[in-house]
Amino acid sequence: MKTPYKNIYTILKLNRFIVLTVIIGAVLTSIVSVLLVVKLHKEVVNNAFVVNTDGSVIPIKLVSQQENLAVEALAHLELFHTYFYHIDASNYEKNLEKALWLGNSSVDNLYRQKKADGVYNRILQYSLVQRVISIDSKIDIQKEPYGFETKTVFEINRGAVIDRYELTTTGNLIHVDRNFPKNTHGLLITNFFENTLKKIDYEN
Repeated sequence: MKTPYKNIYTILKLNRFIVLTVIIGAVLTSIVSVLLVVKLHKEVVNNAFVVNTDGSVIPIKLVSQQENLAVEALAHLELFHTYFYHIDASNYEKNLEKALWLGNSSVDNLYRQKKADGVYNRILQYSLVQRVISIDSKIDIQKEPYGFETKTVFEINRGAVIDRYELTTTGNLIHVDRNFPKNTHGLLITNFFENTLKKIDYEN
């Protein structure tokens, strides 16, 4: 004859098994979580840091990224100013086309203004050679858009006469998708402006 107590014992054993399983699962989860936290802490401690000028601590990886950005930004500015200002009758169309890929409408507007003013026609008419001598840029990479100031020294060869000028330009840089080979650095010049142009006396 069967009694109801046997079924009760079976249910209690099943409940005990479920409770034990839950407890063991919770303990294992806690142990794994603690181990992961310890591992993460060791990795953070073992990573190298540097102290910024304002006293804040910066991971080396971030510093490396900023250094790479600075190098690419300076290279982008040098490439643009070379294309835009190192021109003569034989290369100005090709160079200006390349320069326009490196800047936004502010660069295009300046190009159109120079074209309307007859700058490029004079280069063709008088076979002028405008040659870049040096490009010196300063850029703030702390926050995007990155402001810059560039001093470009260039010569204009008029045959018997060679004049040298220093041009100061300013603007900003923003990130865009890289476009090989038209924009390899993935940066774009915005708010471009020619600030000052002065003639430099030098010995030929």
